[in-house]
Amino acid sequence: MRVLGVDPGLTRCGVGVVDSRRGRRAALVGVGVLGSAPGTSTDLRLLTIADGLESWLDEHTPDVVAVERVFAQNNRGTVMGTAQVAGLAMVAAARRGVPVALHTPSEVKAAVTGSGRAEKAQVQRMVASILRLDTAPSPADAADALALAITHLWRPAGALQGGDHHELTPAQRAWAAAEHRARGRQRAPRTPRKEHVR
Repeated sequence: MRVLGVDPGLTRCGVGVVDSRRGRRAALVGVGVLGSAPGTSTDLRLLTIADGLESWLDEHTPDVVAVERVFAQNNRGTVMGTAQVAGLAMVAAARRGVPVALHTPSEVKAAVTGSGRAEKAQVQRMVASILRLDTAPSPADAADALALAITHLWRPAGALQGGDHHELTPAQRAWAAAEHRARGRQRAPRTPRKEHVR
């Protein structure tokens, strides 16, 4: 499986492509950052990012696009731009019939480092280790994009978009079934409640 990870941002949008390998390994295909000038109008900034995303999709033809799920933050302007860029990535993928998966920041951190509260520097180091890179990817946006792609390789049962249009691959179905069974074992059996009849 080939996954394009997108860490959405209006000033810096991280993009990273990773291929799956046997033995739960991953290989770097490409990584970069798409940028737009803060002094430019928002519509032109979005066009610049959109063109870059289209180019990455055409060049690397991923099987899935993994995008960071956007959460509301204190800075409303920042979250608005982030959400707009996330939408661009989803539309660009949908145009090509490529399914989109959304992963939360804590899910990505937990998948890559083992802790959902890991710092960015730790994510960068672990991404470098997983992909067997000599140096950690920088800036952090690039490392985050790779972390998103790795997360989807390891947790393909994430929030896959597309409804009935996109079907899970056999590997994704197997992983989803395994995760479902694991969650079932972790839950304690529930005692049925007695209903009182008046």
